[in-house]
Amino acid sequence: MNLIVIVCDTLRRDYLGCYGNDWVKSPSLDALSKSGMTFDRCYVGSFPTVPQRHDLMCSNYVFHTTGWAPIQDGNVPLQMRLRKEGYISQFIADHTQLLAPGMNYDQGFNGVEWIRGQIADRWVTDPVKWEPPCDPKKTRGDGNWMAGFYRNFSRRHTEEDWPSPKTMSAAMKWLERNYTHEKFLLYIDTFDVHEPWLPPKFYTEMYDPGYEGEEVTEPRYDFAGYLTDEELHHVKALYAGSITMMDKWIGRLMEKVEDLGLADNTAVVFTSDHGWYLGEHGYMGKHTVLDRAKGWPYYDEVARVPLLMRAPNLPQGVRSNILMQPVDVAPTMMDILGLQPPRDTHGKSALPAILGKGAPPREIAVTTRDVKRAPGYCTYSAINDGTWSLQHAAELGPAELYNIVTDPGQQNNVFEQNVSVAEGLHAQYLDYLREIGCTEEQVNGRAALR
Repeated sequence: MNLIVIVCDTLRRDYLGCYGNDWVKSPSLDALSKSGMTFDRCYVGSFPTVPQRHDLMCSNYVFHTTGWAPIQDGNVPLQMRLRKEGYISQFIADHTQLLAPGMNYDQGFNGVEWIRGQIADRWVTDPVKWEPPCDPKKTRGDGNWMAGFYRNFSRRHTEEDWPSPKTMSAAMKWLERNYTHEKFLLYIDTFDVHEPWLPPKFYTEMYDPGYEGEEVTEPRYDFAGYLTDEELHHVKALYAGSITMMDKWIGRLMEKVEDLGLADNTAVVFTSDHGWYLGEHGYMGKHTVLDRAKGWPYYDEVARVPLLMRAPNLPQGVRSNILMQPVDVAPTMMDILGLQPPRDTHGKSALPAILGKGAPPREIAVTTRDVKRAPGYCTYSAINDGTWSLQHAAELGPAELYNIVTDPGQQNNVFEQNVSVAEGLHAQYLDYLREIGCTEEQVNGRAALR
């Protein structure tokens, strides 16, 4: 059986129809959901972008070790495991951060194709005149960063020139040339729908026609009050338009899979690395850059991500409440492919639980950044068990507890009324840190509940 893995950046699950959204158009991913399995309780592990890719590829957390860094010795990514099983593997990505000098997330693939021009990729040097689309004070990053983006952006004339269409088009062409391999891994990683959000205008107009104000395409990570209601609505339209464009091209890729007769012997998995606060909880962004010593909690808008799987030997149109994390994806896919899942990683296969023949891979999901930060540096961890969500910052921030079944928006902190529940989750969290190899110093640094 073949395997296609599609990873995108900064996609909120609740902006997809298959996760209950009723205004953003995502027909292709909705169709993938209907033809396979939709996991409702998948939580990011190591946060954010590059650490999540490590969790996903290597099935090992890095929030307690290297964090944002290349793959270190001793970690075997999925593509290397599948090559040993005779798979031809191809990596197609526009994700500059994974392919930048010094990074090595392309290791182990038979072929690599880098789609150039995303964000501030050092690609175009042409002199380009550009004007900030809004008051620079509302924008994240400095002028040099934005200038690099607009130089690359100057090469975009029609929809096909945007990164996610180019990436999916390259994947379609690769399939046409390579579909006769006995078995293959096609691994696709697109930086969309990460900001800056500037899709072709007709996509934005689907959601905010006639808008004439400033376009805050790269909102400052901050408390959300610096945007007017109209600007915030337009930011959501820019984001939704970016999602709809990416979704359309994923749909074309899935059509190519059908056209080539691959659907009956190809597994497909789709996921993202984290979400984004668009005014919820008073935040704009995915983490704070105001005072790096003061972290933000990982509410579900950021921590809970989409995970869709389709394969000939999986149920169709089924929703699953199995608790999952990115480290569990590769072992699960190897199990689906009929291969022995690795036993030397933090991740575990969910296939036995899917088929009703075994336990779920985990009882709690932990979302966090570097737990070995310097003293006084507030790092939140979200500990979720599918019903309860504990936001924990040790002694450096207030503990918060939410029942996400009755309070999915996490608006009502019920810590004081349910201290015993919080204590139980916290104890599981500390045991889990020890289990994955945290030092006692790291565990002790998280030992205070509040």
